[in-house]
Amino acid sequence: MSSVNSTNGTAQNQVINSPFLQAIVQQIRGQDAYGVYRNWSDELVLKPFIVSKQKKREISVQDQVDPITQGRIIAFYRAVAARIEQETGLLSQVVVDLSHEGFGWALVFAGRLLLVVKTLRDAHRFGFESLEKLSEEGEKLVTKGIELAQKFPEVGKV
Repeated sequence: MSSVNSTNGTAQNQVINSPFLQAIVQQIRGQDAYGVYRNWSDELVLKPFIVSKQKKREISVQDQVDPITQGRIIAFYRAVAARIEQETGLLSQVVVDLSHEGFGWALVFAGRLLLVVKTLRDAHRFGFESLEKLSEEGEKLVTKGIELAQKFPEVGKV
């Protein structure tokens, strides 16, 4: 996946090598009805997913979960589903149930098979320390989902 750097579209192309990071960028750009992210670099699109430990401590968990943060959570799990679908051919879907307090579930499923089940806590503070950590966590979930899909293929088919 390559795209133009900066919001004005004048810089050289950049490539992110991780298939999972590419999937997140595709999910975000796919939901971009107004074309805001069209000319942004992949790194700039992924920047909101990077939250330092210090920044996490500063984020209040008292209010409702910000809709932008909810969107990042959904994009993350949709990227997991997309990667599983690419590797297995099983149509994968995502359900995120998140309370206003920041607790809930993220489910990735194919047919009647739950591929990924993740409990969400402190969703207000959703983020990763680096792009590498983001990629590692996503690929770990993808790998587990693929293993389940291969173990129970008949359950995953619609």
